[in-house]
Amino acid sequence: MPETSREIRLASRPTGEPTSANFSVVDVPVGEPGPGQILVRNAWLSVDPYMRGRMNDAKSYVPPFELGQPLQGGAVGEVVASNAAHVPLGATVLHPLGWREYAVVDAASARVVDTAIAPAQAYLGALGMVGLTAYAGLKRVAPVKEGDVVFVSGAAGAVGIIAARVAKHLGAAKVIGSAGGPLKAKRLEAEFGYDAAIDYKAGDLDGQLALAAPDGVDVYFDNVGGDHLRAAIDAMNRDGRVAVCGAISAYNATTPPPGPDNLHQLIGKRLTLRGFIVGDHQDLAAEYAQLAAGWLRDGSLQYEETVVDGIDNTVDAFLGMLRGANTGKMLIRLTARD
Repeated sequence: MPETSREIRLASRPTGEPTSANFSVVDVPVGEPGPGQILVRNAWLSVDPYMRGRMNDAKSYVPPFELGQPLQGGAVGEVVASNAAHVPLGATVLHPLGWREYAVVDAASARVVDTAIAPAQAYLGALGMVGLTAYAGLKRVAPVKEGDVVFVSGAAGAVGIIAARVAKHLGAAKVIGSAGGPLKAKRLEAEFGYDAAIDYKAGDLDGQLALAAPDGVDVYFDNVGGDHLRAAIDAMNRDGRVAVCGAISAYNATTPPPGPDNLHQLIGKRLTLRGFIVGDHQDLAAEYAQLAAGWLRDGSLQYEETVVDGIDNTVDAFLGMLRGANTGKMLIRLTARD
């Protein structure tokens, strides 16, 4: 093991879109695990849209990142030292201390994962928080019924790609996705299980959605907010359900963006609009894990990854993800240093 580990810290709080100046890379000593702790050599790091909100000094459902301290996020790695009897040396674990090469982790916050079922990094995506987000949103928050038409924004993102497969397994008759650019839109239909695709960058979002869903939309899974939420409300059928998972269109806004101007339709259409946090639905995790393992085996659950190599490129990967540079899950792959 090297004597030092690199970690990425929040140097300043972003105003609007973050830049590399808001972050710093620092060398720190590799720690030793205390009682009930493990030392993990991280192999894969996750960057996710919700992390942008934690960079603001604002009250939210999760505490903000601290200035001058390493950021946190999902990571998978190998246990290289253990002071916890139930986590053996050499195990592959999922834990919340990413954005660094080595992490001293409380064993209670780590989970040993089975890499015989799927590659280690899948536990940061389809078999982890990402997959559970899609499942909870479509199973419980805005439940899909047999024969429903489902619309998903951010459809080429990590959650969006899984959402298409989950919706079909839950009985959706048609799943429509929105993504940015003709290539992503084409892949939604050709590879990612969508029945129809919208390229929102081509304009006329309302018109494209009306063509894709001539009989209306029953369930909308919202990763974007803004104009997508407005278009979905216009297209919703009576008793439609909306799962509000994210609003990435507004994450870098410096002033609160205006809400949809058609919220009055919620009344006449008897719509249900419900926001959710995946952490509130951990009781579904075991159920989803069992289903997802079977879907992976039979090939009916597929996922996509955008992989960036090296901790020094983590910030660029995060910034690129906020701009839509990824298809599927954005991951950072680390190579062990001697």
